Amino acid sequence: MKTMNMSGINTVTEFILLSFPCSREVQLLLFMLFSVSYILTLVGNGAIVCAVKLDRRLHTPMYILLANFSFLEICYINTTVPNMLRNFLSETKTISFPACFLQFYFFFSMGITETFLLPLMAFDRYLAICRPLHYPTIMSSHLCIKLVALCWVTAFLCYPVPIYFITQLPFCGPNTIDHFVCDPGPLLALSCIPAPGIELSCSILSSLIIFITFFFILWSYILVLRAVLHVPSAAGRRKAFSTCGSHLAVVSLFYGTLMIMYISPTSGNPSGIQKIVTLFYSSVTPLVNPLIYSLRNRDIKAALRKFQVCTKISQNSKSL
Repeated sequence: MKTMNMSGINTVTEFILLSFPCSREVQLLLFMLFSVSYILTLVGNGAIVCAVKLDRRLHTPMYILLANFSFLEICYINTTVPNMLRNFLSETKTISFPACFLQFYFFFSMGITETFLLPLMAFDRYLAICRPLHYPTIMSSHLCIKLVALCWVTAFLCYPVPIYFITQLPFCGPNTIDHFVCDPGPLLALSCIPAPGIELSCSILSSLIIFITFFFILWSYILVLRAVLHVPSAAGRRKAFSTCGSHLAVVSLFYGTLMIMYISPTSGNPSGIQKIVTLFYSSVTPLVNPLIYSLRNRDIKAALRKFQVCTKISQNSKSL
């Protein structure tokens, strides 16, 4: 849909998110598949948040960070999947101009928050393994909460200015975005005038955030690995590797797909590849993260069992 502005130029008032164009039957199949995935993601991450909240033994920096990370994954998936599910059942697949840029803002802000939280989790493991005697005094629960809040606030302050400048560009048509999310690349391609400055600034900002946080994580785990190799007992080394292994798996999944999408040249990548990569880091990783953490962590498994028992007792008492 278009309207005419004061200068007589038609401007776009809504966009069409093509998502995954296919037959109606396949769209319904995708709707059911992503609905199940969405529910499992909410349940898995929500269970970890509840387990940490209800079990006082888990009120430590490591699990406070994990609970915040799981809460972030719930928020992250809600920026894309509900609208994608609606599009599977919709004939028009439209999204309004303000809603598109709101999705853009929250999608990127949540992603940046994750790139800030993962280094903080790596730093926590570094202190716990390399500075065990000083760890309780350096990383207190209060400091951990303040650092988490700083991650959230800083992440949400990164993209308002670039998004504002993109909204000021003239969009006079076409208005079809070959994606399931309002991403800067497809949006800038729809602008009536080229905006290489905005495109370059977005690319530099994304690259700086990704590379700085990734190398911080890498350096933290190099120091952790060096410390672990000096641990005399095999049991101690296994415990340290088990503690860090789940976090490294999450980092590899998230940063691997993120770099393919925003660091490698996207001009040569077909839109289908971009959609699959975006789907992987925005929907698949939030789904598998609870499995990675719960299966490798005894405390989380024990807390989840306790939470399950408490739920059953509560249900039985209500039935009586």
